[in-house]
Amino acid sequence: MTVEHANTTLRPPLPPFGPSSQQPVLLRVENLGLRHLSRAGPTTILSDVSFALGRGEILGIIGESGAGKSTVGNAILGLLAPEFQQTSGTISFDGKVLEAMSAGERGALRGKRISAIFQDHTASLDPLMSVGAQVEETCLALDPTLSRRQARTRAIDLLARVGIPEPQRRYGNYPHQFSGGQRQRIVIAIALAGSPDIIIADEPTSALDATVQKQVLGLLRTLVDETGVSVILVTHDMGVISEITDRVLVMKKGQVVEADDTVTILDQPNHDYTRKLLAAVPRLRIPARAAKVEDKTAHADDSGVDDWSRATDKLERPLLVAEGISKVFSPQGFHWGLGRKRSSFGLRDVGIRLQRGTITGIVGESGSGKTTFGRILAGLDSAHEGRIVIGEQSFEAASSGRRTGLLGRVQMIFQDPSVSLNPRMTIAEALAEGIRFGAGGGSRDRSVAETAAEMMDRLGLARSLLSRHPHQLSGGQKQRVCIARALLAEPQIIVADEPTSALDVSVQAEIVGLLRETIAERGMTMVFISHDLAIVQALCSAVYIFKNGRVEDFGPSDFIFSRSDNAYTRTLIAARPERFTC
Repeated sequence: MTVEHANTTLRPPLPPFGPSSQQPVLLRVENLGLRHLSRAGPTTILSDVSFALGRGEILGIIGESGAGKSTVGNAILGLLAPEFQQTSGTISFDGKVLEAMSAGERGALRGKRISAIFQDHTASLDPLMSVGAQVEETCLALDPTLSRRQARTRAIDLLARVGIPEPQRRYGNYPHQFSGGQRQRIVIAIALAGSPDIIIADEPTSALDATVQKQVLGLLRTLVDETGVSVILVTHDMGVISEITDRVLVMKKGQVVEADDTVTILDQPNHDYTRKLLAAVPRLRIPARAAKVEDKTAHADDSGVDDWSRATDKLERPLLVAEGISKVFSPQGFHWGLGRKRSSFGLRDVGIRLQRGTITGIVGESGSGKTTFGRILAGLDSAHEGRIVIGEQSFEAASSGRRTGLLGRVQMIFQDPSVSLNPRMTIAEALAEGIRFGAGGGSRDRSVAETAAEMMDRLGLARSLLSRHPHQLSGGQKQRVCIARALLAEPQIIVADEPTSALDVSVQAEIVGLLRETIAERGMTMVFISHDLAIVQALCSAVYIFKNGRVEDFGPSDFIFSRSDNAYTRTLIAARPERFTC
């Protein structure tokens, strides 16, 4: 990154925004301006961004994709690519201007005094190293005076501090042997290895389930209170902001549009954009009588479920019936000295019924079997037992979906759009592939290009994006392309695995409306897998709650959210931020 202080007239800055007078200022950003240099010419990325961070506080930075949130964090860390040019402003840490430091001096700060927690915990961990070795390696890199024994002891202490159970026993485990929430905790442990003054957390909970998210946010708050570390929390989730931040910076198109303490931002926002973000947050609606239901170990209100079952039996024959789906995961690799390891059930006797033209939700924590079940329905994975019936045709779930013909009857929208799109294909080619793959693709009157362009319009995507490759799109744009590709194939059934988790709240509302409208228009059926209960409630007519590979609770949406007394269902509902529950 180069620094060039351009002679430009700055817009009037916002009123001073910083910690209370009782808190010493640790970091100060003043009138920061950045632009990106490319063959097409310079593009302004940040314009006059100013704020201060006090010791022992959590500052939230919120805004939609492209607002410049992550760029601010990368600028502080010194991780911007060479094509970024600083045009104005300064960044001061502990009274020293970072731009005046040499690369070596800034490198010494990074990791030890200013560390980071990145959004993708999977990419942050080396799959070929045990988690203990990775924490130990970081401790040694940041403090070379430590012996191996001391570094190992510190690594175990850090794993214990972030809530990893039995840290000594799990020290030698690899990242794939931990749940998503535990992997994020390990990344936090690595960030704490140098006892930093500041942690920049970039979307640390966006891929986590509600209960795990609540645990991770609680951990961050506890660490701040106990150690005095300061946190810059970058997110697009107002629920996260409401849970733990002390102050909030609202950004739009590289500028700060509003800044204040969290309570004021949430209760009395001044800027229209802030009010728009708050209005777009989906609310979970819980009747007063349901909120006070006592936790019980019973499965569910049998009368409610029976009424629903009898009602669905009277409807037309279900489009899809899955019965007795079980899948066993066998232990992999060698386990010297540990004895014979037992196989574990990923799914155990799971059944589901889908009516034509409906959207059915599947909810559960990480590891509950949601995605595994969705992949089996789509013919991408095989089960060990069970069968799937679509219309009049039966498929053995234990056989390959390609061999039985199940593959292609059901389209799947995957959670991670980056790995769902071929990086060598343009968006137009990816959509054309979906059209040709669809069962009805050959009978279309309109051209493939026209059909793809119309779907781009419906999803709020510019037609100019058709000539681009996936890496040239934002995460939200890529996810909408994946949704478009699935819809263009015109399948009977779509399995959508967390299709809105990467989208901003305003875009989420638009996509939910589009999915509901498309399902109704085309008579499709959808399985909607999500950890966001508010979106499931708004979109789905029926809900299945998964836990440890089993169906823990099920019924119509109104019943699940208002009258079910299943203890696990109530726990999931209780994990939703109270401010966005009504």
